[in-house]
Amino acid sequence: MKRIALFPGSFDPFTRGHESLVEGALRLFDEVVIAVGDNVSKRGLLSVDSRLRLIEDLYRNEPRVSVAKYSTLTGDFAREVGAVAMIRGIRNTTDFNFERSIEATNRRLFPDLTTVMLVTPDEYAHISSSIVRELLSFGREVSDFMPEGVDIKRYL
Repeated sequence: MKRIALFPGSFDPFTRGHESLVEGALRLFDEVVIAVGDNVSKRGLLSVDSRLRLIEDLYRNEPRVSVAKYSTLTGDFAREVGAVAMIRGIRNTTDFNFERSIEATNRRLFPDLTTVMLVTPDEYAHISSSIVRELLSFGREVSDFMPEGVDIKRYL
């Protein structure tokens, strides 16, 4: 039986920090499904389709990673794809406190789904999608924050 992990998020945009968490999850699980949340009430920098395309392009040569869009409860989507665990990234104590609350709720609603919190490596802990969006809004270069080879302008 394959051990599948779901890595949910908005990924607007997908950063080096996200990439490091996928690498960590692949050391623990047979497959990782990167699930891009589609929140229609929220307008982001990239369209959901652009986010999907960026991540698919990044992992086109990694058969253990797939990408999907979802708009349901994350736990329901995890069940739909056969995930045994949900990956959550922790950069700092603020993230931990927030993620701990989500984990407690998910454990109550989906007791068969384990949350695995992975700590973002120090060199990427300062990176967030919101910082990347802000830098882009001021016309700044963001390639140091993006996975190697990703030109964010291709997806805008």
